[in-house]
Amino acid sequence: MTPEALEREFDVIVLGAGAVGENVADRVVQGGLTAVLVEAELVGGECSYWACMPSKALLRPGTALHGAQTVPGAKEAVTRTLDAAAVLARRDYFTSNWQDDSQVKWVEDTGIELVRGHGWLTAPRTVEVAGVDGNSYQLTARHAVVLATGSTPNIPPIHGLADLQVWGTREATSAQEVPDRLAVLGGGVAGTELAQAFARLGSDVTLVARSTLLGNFPPEAAKLVEAGLRADGVEIHLSTSTDSVRENADGTFTLSLGDGSNVTADRILVSTGRHPALEGLGLESLGFAAPDDKPLKLTTDPSGLVEGAPGDEPWLYAIGDAAGKNFFTHQGKYEARATGDAIAARAKGELRGAPTEWSHYAQTANQHAVPSVVFTDPELAAVGRTVEQAERDGYNVSSVELPIQVAGSSLHSEHYEGWAQLVIDEDRKVLLGATFAGPDVAELLHAATIAVVGEVPLDRLWHAVPSYPTVSEVWLRLLEKYGL
Repeated sequence: MTPEALEREFDVIVLGAGAVGENVADRVVQGGLTAVLVEAELVGGECSYWACMPSKALLRPGTALHGAQTVPGAKEAVTRTLDAAAVLARRDYFTSNWQDDSQVKWVEDTGIELVRGHGWLTAPRTVEVAGVDGNSYQLTARHAVVLATGSTPNIPPIHGLADLQVWGTREATSAQEVPDRLAVLGGGVAGTELAQAFARLGSDVTLVARSTLLGNFPPEAAKLVEAGLRADGVEIHLSTSTDSVRENADGTFTLSLGDGSNVTADRILVSTGRHPALEGLGLESLGFAAPDDKPLKLTTDPSGLVEGAPGDEPWLYAIGDAAGKNFFTHQGKYEARATGDAIAARAKGELRGAPTEWSHYAQTANQHAVPSVVFTDPELAAVGRTVEQAERDGYNVSSVELPIQVAGSSLHSEHYEGWAQLVIDEDRKVLLGATFAGPDVAELLHAATIAVVGEVPLDRLWHAVPSYPTVSEVWLRLLEKYGL
């Protein structure tokens, strides 16, 4: 640190001004504390500019068009394919053209300070920042430092890949043109969503996955999504490795696959998972060490408090992707609310030790009710435990499954195909989880989330009468099949 370094003190320092960092800073300010956000890139983070918002903006026009094409009377009026330029322009609108002025204004109006630059820990409660303005800042926290630095993509060990200019999800969601041929490496949520988005924008898409498609979801649900991708012309290679990648003289790429085939593409999108972005934060100087050849991972308590931080009093927290528990923006914001409240309560002496379950200070839903949606067409929505997860956790579990075939689905579109599952704790007769697959099933998910979080007894849930004719009638059919 140079002698000219600017010294500042705050109650709370937050490294990372994405959605999660913004939320925790807002929460501690509401709790009467002062807070500063440290951010080297755009305020608003990955979700606003390169993930949730732009990817859904790319997906929604294709889903809307396909939806119209599945309803007689509407399909006869729809004769055109997507206007790719208009879709990209709408995506630009939802990213504010990658300008963060409105987000910065919100930070200022909320009473949060902002330091633009890269920050790292140099001692307990002490952060040094290399400011983008050329200044060096030394920030001291009276109560807490929060790591809300998000995540970074995994790079698979494929021969030749490291030497090439390929797309990650950032480059894909911010693309200004649609490639003629796109190869997608990875069968997870981002890879699957972007494969369909670009296929509907006009790319010839090939998706290659080392294992199954959307392997964290029940196979019956994932198969409906796979069928949707194939219907859009996506060529899918499952349980297939990518052995090597090379760039050709004409600027195209050739992928050599483990099944002996080759794929030629104009662009390659690598979407093979993410890990917490903890590099360069000075954690090693505080005694945290990463396993050999693996990224550093922190362990946190239900309030987000990092275990093993030096010092007698709690001060270091990690939330969102940085905590490595759930890589979902909505869940990270939930963690931020709980952690912000916990920090404020500890500062006032109102919270000592670990918080109680389901209190304002505890991220209890992380263990029981994490909702997620795959915004493909058809959609896939799930919350809580699968059957396999429930069995591993020691529950006496059963499940009930049905195709979604109710009056609401028949009215929704011709040849509606969907699938639904409830996972049940037989000892308590409450839901442990639910999965829905089909067009527009994301709107069924919050009811399931409430049922799981609230531990609503099935015999009481039976009295929640679904409106007719809606797709939600599948809830009644599932409970009837269970025997109620």
